[in-house]
Amino acid sequence: MIYPSIDKLLNIVDSKYELVHIAARRSKQMSKDGLFQLPENEYKSKKNIGRALEEVAAGLIEIKKKEQ
Repeated sequence: MIYPSIDKLLNIVDSKYELVHIAARRSKQMSKDGLFQLPENEYKSKKNIGRALEEVAAGLIEIKKKEQ
C-alpha cells in the first residue's frame, strides 16, 4: 500500500495537479537545502518526493486556497 494514500491527500489539496506541483516544489527544496520538517528517521519514504507527500498529509505544508 502506498503511503500516504491519494484519497487522504485529495481531502487536503483540491486537485491532483496542484498536489503534484506542491510536492515537486517541496522535493526540490529538500534536495537543494537539505532541510526537513520532521526528523529523517520519522519519514516512511526514502525519497524526497515521498517525504514531501508525507509532509502534506501531516499538515506541515500550508496550502493556500484561491478565493473565487
